[in-house]
Amino acid sequence: MSRNFKKLSAAVALIAIVLSPLTRAADSIARPPARPNILWLIGEDLSPDLGCYGATQVWTPNLDRLAAEGMRFTRAFTTAPVCSASRSAFMTGMYQTTIGAHQHRSHRDDGYALPAGVRVLTDWLRAAGYFTANIRSLPAPVDFAGSGKTDWNFSYKGKPFDADQWTDLKSRQPFYAQVNFQETHREYSAMLAKHRAFSAPVRADPAKIVLPPYYPDHPEARADWANYLDSASELDRKIGEVLAQLERDGLADNTVVIFMGDHGGANVRGKQWCYESGLRIPLLIRWPKGLPAPAGFAAGTVSDRIIEAIDLSATTLALAGAPVPPAMQGRAFLGDRAAPPREFAFGARDRCDETVDRIRTVRDARYRYIRNFMPERPFLQPNKYKETMYPMIALMKRLHVEGKLDPIQEVLLAPHRPAEELYDLETDPHEIHNLAASPSPEHQAIRRRLSATLEKWIEDSADQGRTPESPEVIAYWEKQMQTVYTGTPAKK
Repeated sequence: MSRNFKKLSAAVALIAIVLSPLTRAADSIARPPARPNILWLIGEDLSPDLGCYGATQVWTPNLDRLAAEGMRFTRAFTTAPVCSASRSAFMTGMYQTTIGAHQHRSHRDDGYALPAGVRVLTDWLRAAGYFTANIRSLPAPVDFAGSGKTDWNFSYKGKPFDADQWTDLKSRQPFYAQVNFQETHREYSAMLAKHRAFSAPVRADPAKIVLPPYYPDHPEARADWANYLDSASELDRKIGEVLAQLERDGLADNTVVIFMGDHGGANVRGKQWCYESGLRIPLLIRWPKGLPAPAGFAAGTVSDRIIEAIDLSATTLALAGAPVPPAMQGRAFLGDRAAPPREFAFGARDRCDETVDRIRTVRDARYRYIRNFMPERPFLQPNKYKETMYPMIALMKRLHVEGKLDPIQEVLLAPHRPAEELYDLETDPHEIHNLAASPSPEHQAIRRRLSATLEKWIEDSADQGRTPESPEVIAYWEKQMQTVYTGTPAKK
């Protein structure tokens, strides 16, 4: 090798060493740090009745695996126990009571008007460069259909999503997509009960299920609950289809998967009620292997941090590298910009269809406090939707007349409710022993503390439920429901 060639080689090597940092810097400018794709999987009318939460007689291997690979949250709550109000909240990151979307549903054809400055999550994400989709189907030959549900209780001008087809995702990254699953919704589960095709390998045995104590141990009640668990098993099968498609398309290693329920299960004391059974939801988050995990995430762990569903909007924005709007009430709980953990979770129920009510609740790590603003009204007020779709309501009314309900079950048939309720969730997870009138000084101190906390939240959050609806609006809904239910039940 000639001396000149050696000198040239040394010079080239020296240039490479000098230019290497500059090249890396140029690359970092040309290729900004990868941002994750984000996929929300939303189960309708679903409490944490999954195998990974300890439920039996339910077959959920896909969600159990998602929990094992990610994080499982045990204290996640929606802010409303019914579809339109809950979804209005978690898609804006705002309490439905603050933005005026709390009455389920609006008498206006276009829904309630959103306050100035409030936007849906997809608007904020698009501004940050994300492609957005509400997926309705998977590529052939997979037999899959998502419900495409939004069910927001407000008017929206424009197009909230860029697409509804899975095939758009692979070429449009980073993306935010959601898939909504109707399997645990009452209409779908009613079809399962009529021998609709069921693909999960195991069905619930009504003789082996464990009913909550506030329901009668009766064959009809067991059959109804078993059907609910079967619908959760069918939901899990479809979750598996989506996760498999994610793998087939090479998207799993850079996509955050978030599974949640939109509110509690569609059971007599679940949906529409401010108990754990109406507000507590499953929440599973899996971080992709191909990206560094954010602060606060630890795969394979369980978190008892209190989370409200509105926090998912703020957290999604934070994970996407987008700013969380200062006025947004949701709080990010993952990443470097995570807010301090919540001490309380709040919830609210207002009119549901033609059934007028107002309930507010606050929960801390151990206790739930409930304020019934209309205690003179019975628990089972007339509601055409529930009476049409919930066979256990007719069963309980019949057993009440026959004197076959025990004192715990009779509470649901009482002609009125207490003005206040207080439950120790550590010793009474089913919320059947009301401590609000307990003579214990400790219980009374807790009641006063949580009552004051709730009143402060009502004021600080500008709760619009303080102003009753007009008699004309209420009359409209009473007439509307009478008309709707003379034929096929309306879809809720």
